[in-house]
Formats: sequence, structure tokens, C-alpha cells
Amino acid sequence: MIRHRPAGSGHPYSVDTEQRHPVVPEAGRTATLGVRADGAVTAVTCVLEWLPDAGGAGESVELTLEPVATTSRGRLTDGGHLASAQSRRARAVGGWQATTPVLRSGGTYRYRFTAVSGQGRTERSRTFAFRAATWEDAPEALIEHGRARALAGSVQRLHDGERAWRVRFALPLAPGEHVTGFGERFDTLDHTGAVLDSVVFEQYKSQGAERKTYLPMPFAHVVGGEGWGFHVDTTRRVWFDLGRTHADRIEVEAEAGPDGVLDLRLFDGTPTEVLGAFLDRVGRAEELPGWVFRLWASGNEWNTQAEVMRQMDLHAAHDIPVGSVVIEAWSDESTFTAFRDARYEVSHDGAPHRLGDFTFPAEGAWPDPKGMADELHRRDIRLHLWQIPLLKMRPHPSGQLSADARAAIAEDVLIREPDARGALRPYRNRGWWFPLSLMPDLTDARAADWWTEKRRYLVEEIGVDGFKTDGGEHAWGAELVYLDGRGGDEKNNTFPVAYADAYGRLLRSAGKAPVTFSRAGFTGSQAHGAFWAGDENSTWEAFAWSMNAGLSAAASGIVYWGWDIAGFSGEIPDAELYIRAFQASTFVPIMQYHSEFNHHRTPSRDRTPWNIAERTGDERVLPLVRSFTHLRERLVPYLEAAARETIATDRPLMRPLFFDDPQAWDTGAQWMLGADLLVAPVLEPGATSVEVWLPEGSWVDVWSGATHDGARRVRVETPIERIPVFARAGAEVLRAFASEA
Repeated sequence: MIRHRPAGSGHPYSVDTEQRHPVVPEAGRTATLGVRADGAVTAVTCVLEWLPDAGGAGESVELTLEPVATTSRGRLTDGGHLASAQSRRARAVGGWQATTPVLRSGGTYRYRFTAVSGQGRTERSRTFAFRAATWEDAPEALIEHGRARALAGSVQRLHDGERAWRVRFALPLAPGEHVTGFGERFDTLDHTGAVLDSVVFEQYKSQGAERKTYLPMPFAHVVGGEGWGFHVDTTRRVWFDLGRTHADRIEVEAEAGPDGVLDLRLFDGTPTEVLGAFLDRVGRAEELPGWVFRLWASGNEWNTQAEVMRQMDLHAAHDIPVGSVVIEAWSDESTFTAFRDARYEVSHDGAPHRLGDFTFPAEGAWPDPKGMADELHRRDIRLHLWQIPLLKMRPHPSGQLSADARAAIAEDVLIREPDARGALRPYRNRGWWFPLSLMPDLTDARAADWWTEKRRYLVEEIGVDGFKTDGGEHAWGAELVYLDGRGGDEKNNTFPVAYADAYGRLLRSAGKAPVTFSRAGFTGSQAHGAFWAGDENSTWEAFAWSMNAGLSAAASGIVYWGWDIAGFSGEIPDAELYIRAFQASTFVPIMQYHSEFNHHRTPSRDRTPWNIAERTGDERVLPLVRSFTHLRERLVPYLEAAARETIATDRPLMRPLFFDDPQAWDTGAQWMLGADLLVAPVLEPGATSVEVWLPEGSWVDVWSGATHDGARRVRVETPIERIPVFARAGAEVLRAFASEA
């Protein structure tokens, strides 16, 4: 067996052994051609043929491939909850690669591989082809909307003689200007001097170190000079060099459609004006109900009704108010529409079930889901259920899942991919999580309705209040084909936007607020629900990265954002990290804790306050968490009003200081929360004081009542029970802190 996939798996940050690299080779350079072969193969050759457009005799050369280490989808080793048998199988076969001669433009290259096994058996691949592309000056390739800024002579198009592939251009970057935004970014707020891109990607932990994100946007503020910003108006992948190669310019390169024309939207003004102009085109947040600002509680080992209610009882017993519970491990882990242990007749045509179709055994994991929802509501707690936008195909599906898969194919609601003959077949998930699953095309209204109707009974009859719309990053590959005929290069980034929108429409149609809780997104996600920062370890470093993520997301128009307090993965955080993270989360839009599944090993790794208190033996944990959670309850009216103002004015709810002072760049991870609160979290262990920048005006330390003049730095003591927070003098919100002073 030999396998060659010209575009590889579609992993945006890795070159697979069996692909052509680059996928679109450039004239004047070489390319790598690779295959994967089974262990019996002892030699691989490739005949590369050159056919000039001008006609005449072609040329051919035989390349001898050399054995290489095998890579697949960016992984060489298993690890974490993303490991799969698929990656192990990939490493059981051998990699072979060769480098082409320097390539020419003005013609087509065709190539075919031949493999020889130890038994003398010969196998040949089908024939593949490509054209080497050339960068050419093309000022018409960039259409600027707004005040033109593209540097003269910088606009070029990568073209292979038949179609365009990319467009690149440069923008000026003046001394003292800072570039920020780009969606949710973990490593830093100021990206000047860096390179980055915009592609939706599931980076499991260490997002700050890897500099990858679930929620990118090709949108930026340029702050510190005259004030401006830009949006590369495309859903395709874009790369940015933000003054790293040339300190006086921003260099942009974007994938393009066959016509090779790119729209660039430019905005002038303050950061708020720039953000507002961007949101005018892509959409603004919809105001969500005030209960989203209360504490959210979650744990992956809360996988029975009894355990969920036990944890809610413990919240009450410890006097730690909770407003929402998120249940991840509720379903049969198969259909993701039925509660585990529920009994029902298979709907062979894939039609939706209603609550009356199910019976729930008393001895089962969820003996009375509706009764549980009703009791949670009686306690003023909202219920959210976890979702994944996939039809799980491993192990081999049976029962309702098998019927759903057949129905999805028959109803034509799936994303597709080309097979070896050029026909279309259902796309099989290439990621590490739920590998080979089928994926509904939620960007298509008909397909999205087919999918969400199967969940309608959860909302209308059981009483679910929202959905954790997880895992929107599974569409890999430019060659995917969506139901509207467009390809993955254009549509993959839009999938998580449509995913949240589909569930929001379901909730709204049932008379509920469209509360979705997503980790993935792209341009346009601003209008769809709430977001959290994804999977992270319980470390101080990850704490700081998450605060950067929240601030950059806010600068890009995301209003309802949170993170897993003190991280959700690995060993529990120590008491100091947990307390400092809980304090900071009191002052971000969504306040929620969550913990990863740990196979019910002991000791527990739940991130509940009582488990952290018991595990660490630190008697400060529970009273401080209780105090800050009650403070959060008192802040809910302020947060409701502040969110309403944000949506009306475009001034972010969790607002980086450069929105108020364009020169405020060396102030650390501080932010304004609404109009009247300034927050400076403690992000280092053992810190006894921090330096805080106060904007212009008069400011009151909410804990001591001391008043400070603004437009200067102050040194603030940080005992473990305090996070530096200041309010504008005379602000009504000071009343919320009265009992804490």
C-alpha cells in the first residue's frame, strides 16, 4: 500500500509525510513529494513529468524517495485525551519523500509513484498534477474600503497561470504604534514584532506557548499613533507579519479564491470607533439574561443525576451561590441526544424523539432528567448540556447512532470530501478527538435544523436552558465541500460561528435566550452567545495567558467571555493560585469553574471550592470563595447594565486599558469592567503588592476606601484576601463592596 494526499490532512501547522509541500509550489523553488507505505515496501520512485503550456516536447525525471520519519496530523506520539488509534496506525507505516528539481512556471507537472515490496511486488499510484505559481505585481488584487493605506507596489498575487492562490500586501507601521486584536489570543495583548495567522484550531492546552487559538479573527487595532484598524474581509486563512521582518510595516498574506481579489476594510478613529465600524459589518452581541453573570459550576465526573444534585447541595451547604450548572457527561456518549441509560425505540429514519419516547430506569444514571431540571430551576439554577457537532463512528455505530448516520447520508446534511476518483463522500473527522466521525454541515440552514430538531425535546420538555457548544474545530482541509458548493478553504473557519448560531436558533424558537457556551469561533461569533477560553492546565502561566485571551477577545467584540477558573486539567491548583484565580474571575464577564475527567480516581481532581480546600488543607479557601461569590451576586445588576451599555456603545465590557488611554501598554493585564471598575489581578505566586495604572480621574480603593488621583501609578498591597480593584469616585457600584470593606 502506498498513499499520497497532495494537500495532506489539512492540519494547518504540520506537514504530513504523504503530502506535497508546499501544496501550491512556487516557481524557482523546489517541492517535497511524499508517500506513506506499508512495512513491506522497500523502495519508492516517482516519475515527474513537465508539460509546457507552449506545447512541444515535455521532460521527465525519475526521483528516488528516501525513508523518513512518519508524521500524521501534527502528532508523533500519543498523549492527553486526544490520543487515538488512528495516530498509532499512522506510525506503523513508513514514510518516503523526495525533493523535486527547481520548478518552472508556464506549464503543468504530472507525477506518479511506484513502490516495490520485498517480494518483488510493484504498486503504482494514480497520477497527480500541479502548476508552479509565481508572485506577480497586481494592484487590482486588493480592494481597499475606507482610507487607503496599502503601501505602493506592495500588492502581489500568487498565480499559476490558470488561477490565483494568494494575495499579499503591506501596510505602514509607525514608531510607537501597537498592533492588537486578532480575536482571542493567549500569548500577549501587544503583537507588535510578532507573526501570527487566523485559522480556527484546537490547541489542547499551552495555547500561549504554541500561539494558536480556537477563536481567531483577521481584525486588528493599530493603537498609539493616529489610531486606526483593519479587517481582512475573508473567511480564508490569513498570515500577519507585524513588524518582525520590517519594523516599519505590517505584511499580510491571505489565501484567495480563483479570481485572486481580496477586500481590506480600514477604519480610522479611537479603539472604540474602530471596533464599532468592524461590528457594523460582522454583527454585535445579543444581550443575554442577567443570570449568565452568576457563578457557573461544572465537572466532567458529575456524570449522574445523584452526583449533580450532591454538588448543588454542597454549594448550598457551603453558602456559595451558583447560577448555572453545566453537565458534560450526561449523554449516552453515542448520539449525544439521549441521556445515558435511557430506554427507547430506535427511530430508524432518524426522526427526532420526544420526551415521551423515553423511559428512565430508577437504577440508571439519570432516573428523572425533567425532575432534576425542575428542581434546579426551583433553586434558581440554570441547566446547560454539553454538545459535540459530530456523528461518532468509532467504535462501529449501532442502534440510534447507526440510524442517524444512515439518515444523515440519505438526507444529504453532511460535509463531504473528494474520494480517490473525484466523487464526493462524507467527510470523516481528521482531528484527534472523535476521529473518523461524520460532521453535519451546520452552515446550511436545512442541515442545521435537521440536527437541532433532534435536541428540541431537551429544551422544550426537559427544560434545558443552554448548551455548551464544544468542539467546533473539526473541519480540516481546503478540499472539503459544503452543501452550498463552497470549499473548506472558504468555509471551515465559519463552521463554529454557524454551530453556535444553530443552537441559539433552537433555544430562541423555544422561547429561551440563545445561551450557548463555545470555545471556537471566528469573525461573526460576536453575535452568538458566550465563550470560554478552552482547555488549560492549572498553572500560573496559564492563568496569565487566559487573562490575555479575555482582553484580546473583548478588543475584537466578544462580550460574554470566561475561562476555567485556575485551569481544568492535571493536578489541582494550589490554594494560592485557586484563590487568586477566583478573585480575578469575579471580575470577568463569565465566572465558571470546570474540571477534566480523571476516571474517578482518588483523590478527586474536582475544582469545587470544597475539594480544593480539603485537598490543600488551606482553611482560607472556602471563606474567601464564599465572600467573592457573594460579591459577584451583588455585582450582577452592575454587569447587566454594563453589558447593555457595551452592546449600545461598542466599548468592551472587559476592556483593555488602551481603550481609555492609547498609551497604556506597559500596565500588565489590567482592565476596566464596565464604566466604573478597574481590575488588576495578582498573576504571580507570593506577590505582596502590585503596581496599578490609574486612568485620569479620581479613584477609590474598593477595599480601603482610600482615594487616589488618576493618570499615575500606585503601589497596592495584595494580601491573599484582596485583589486590587478601584472604582470611579462616586460610582454607584461602590455599594456592592460595602460589606467587604
